Amino acid sequence: MAASHLTALISLLPPCLLALLLLRLATVLDSDPDAALPRVKAAAPFPLRFRHDGAFKILQVADMHFGNGAATSCRDVAPDGGGARCSDLNTTRFLRRVIEAERPDLIAFTGTALSSPLCDDLASKVATLAELVSPRSAHLARQHAVALPNGYPWRTSLHLMPPLFQFGTGDNIFGGSATDAAESLLRAISPAIEYKVPWAAVLGNHDQESTMTREELMTFMSLMDYSVSQVNPPGFLVHGFGNYHIGIHGPFGSELVNTSLLNLYFLDSGDREVVNGVKTYGWIKESQLAWLRATSVELQKTALSPALSFFHIPIPEVRGLWYSGFKGQYQEGVACSSVNSGVLDTLVSMGDVKGVFLGHDHLNDFCGNLNGIWFCYGGGFGYHAYGRPHWPRRARVIYTELKKGQKLWLEVESIQTWKLLDDEKLSKIDEQVLWRRSQDDSDHSILSRPGA
Repeated sequence: MAASHLTALISLLPPCLLALLLLRLATVLDSDPDAALPRVKAAAPFPLRFRHDGAFKILQVADMHFGNGAATSCRDVAPDGGGARCSDLNTTRFLRRVIEAERPDLIAFTGTALSSPLCDDLASKVATLAELVSPRSAHLARQHAVALPNGYPWRTSLHLMPPLFQFGTGDNIFGGSATDAAESLLRAISPAIEYKVPWAAVLGNHDQESTMTREELMTFMSLMDYSVSQVNPPGFLVHGFGNYHIGIHGPFGSELVNTSLLNLYFLDSGDREVVNGVKTYGWIKESQLAWLRATSVELQKTALSPALSFFHIPIPEVRGLWYSGFKGQYQEGVACSSVNSGVLDTLVSMGDVKGVFLGHDHLNDFCGNLNGIWFCYGGGFGYHAYGRPHWPRRARVIYTELKKGQKLWLEVESIQTWKLLDDEKLSKIDEQVLWRRSQDDSDHSILSRPGA
């Protein structure tokens, strides 16, 4: 028996010696001693929390449409805006400018970082393109345009048109222009990482058109430096990728240091789908809404904190703001899904969501109120995305302030927003208060009471 054990041990010596030899060779041949070491993600301070001055500032970046950096040209810029020299680097420069100016506590990338030239044509070009394909398609396009009342931007009716004319509009990277999705994402997000700003992202409808699937993209982004993005919530089977919650806790030194005073819901609104043989944009599914409701109920058992939501593709009800009023620019029709999945009803029934922040329609940057909830576009940010000459690219800021007690910070008192233009002065426009806690519901404590 001892002899057999000795034989077995001797038989293991050659492969062990070979392994040691290979390791030694690798060390000798590789001049960088750290090359073989795994790289650890630079993590954001977690949980995120309000600053010592009682404020928390979110920078919304919508529709970067990043391609391949300096090799990717700008779209819809005036000659005095850079012309042929304009590229993705203008997008990077703009992001650096707003980070330095605003010093955000979180950056929310609301979709389509990657760009796809095939799908990114401005909707107003559809009828012209249709004419080249068939007179009947061109006639149908114009027929829908004429049918819209009171000068409403006619792109609203795109989902009614034949599948050939379902042109997409907006995202983080622009899939078809990005030859390497991972490399483009790293370049697109690099200013956030460079300034060590925590960031979160949702997918748009173009991001997956490059070299990575939507699941791979969200997984990759969740592993990037300073990212607080998540693939999906643990313990729930939900549709899509990028459905998650982030709580913003009270500042250090506050009695609410372990309480989420502001809740952020991120949702995957999908890309494109086919309904009854007709192509349309994606929508938020019932499994996502079920998770959203359950999460809200659980959070409100602990604290009655306000919430904000971020997703890319607008819901159908946003169209109605053309008639009911808005603040900002409403310059193109709302390109949403033909399916209404009940998102607005869900948000209203939850009671905590005060604002929703969207991307997708680059020429819209307005805010409008639907059943007590503000829906706000970020406005087109990226220079490779479609836009309009002499209409500057823009970003949205969401600023939340806590109520000050006699000695300590209390609950959220107000939520404000404004936009920054990428012009010479980095102009600040359209300041407005989205929500303010009234005297009736401010009892100096947001903590839920038993039986409440």
